[in-house]
Parts: sequence; C-alpha cells; structure tokens
Amino acid sequence: MGKSKGVRVTITLECTTCRQGVEEQERGPGIFRYTSTKNRRNSPSRLECSKFCPNCNRHTVFKEIK
Repeated sequence: MGKSKGVRVTITLECTTCRQGVEEQERGPGIFRYTSTKNRRNSPSRLECSKFCPNCNRHTVFKEIK
C-alpha cells in the first residue's frame, strides 16, 4: 500500500471586502465564498490568498473562516 495524503480538511474562504460592505447595504449581493482543502498538520494558521470576487468584480483578499 502507498502512503496516504495525510489529514486534509475542507476550509471556507470569505471575501474581506464584501464582509465590510454588508453593514452599509440594506439589500445587496451578499458575501462571496470559496471552498478549498488544506493540510491541517503543516498549516495551523489561517489561510489568506488573493482570488477573484464576482460581487466586487476584482481580485481581493480572501481569508479562511471557521
């Protein structure tokens, strides 16, 4: 048998720009989220990466949420 890939967990990435604008809007497009996986053992910290947000129509920083 081969080596297993290890413990990988599913994470949710949320747009930081959309989250800030929710309090200001009465009714808007909402908060955009991506799902991905990461290796729990090698990265205990929260993940941050730049991805495209269709609500903001540009690349923004996405942070991992619980």
